[in-house]
Amino acid sequence: MGNLGCGCPGSMARTIERQETTETTSTKAPSELRQWPVQLHLVPPTAPYFQNADILVCADCVAFAMGSMHHELLKGKALAIACPKLDDTSAYVEKLAHIFSANVLKSITVAIMEVPCCRGLDVMVREALQQSGKDIPLESIVIGIDGERRN
Repeated sequence: MGNLGCGCPGSMARTIERQETTETTSTKAPSELRQWPVQLHLVPPTAPYFQNADILVCADCVAFAMGSMHHELLKGKALAIACPKLDDTSAYVEKLAHIFSANVLKSITVAIMEVPCCRGLDVMVREALQQSGKDIPLESIVIGIDGERRN
């Protein structure tokens, strides 16, 4: 195993061993997505889906690593996705602070991957919440590269 040369341990190539299952199901899992767009750069801070909402600020990779992400994390929430490593995040704290201050929010959940570079998203959300001046319940969830919840 090695990394991609960028020095981030989260970029190290890894194989995730899984036990094959023979179970099949004809039932498709329904999407829990309630709005569009979802990318943090694109969501309007005053979009109606943020009003009186529980918000999920989610690292992009979480949805691919965690097979049950829609059911366990997204259901009933407004969504904003971002990648703290690959996105231009210079405006993220200000944008999140605007979303938090312009809306009546029930809660904020941040879902990140266990890799070090992903922690930046949690830091940005906390900073934005502080800048907003609001007291909104905040929960941080860490997902392992194997798709399992770490906390």
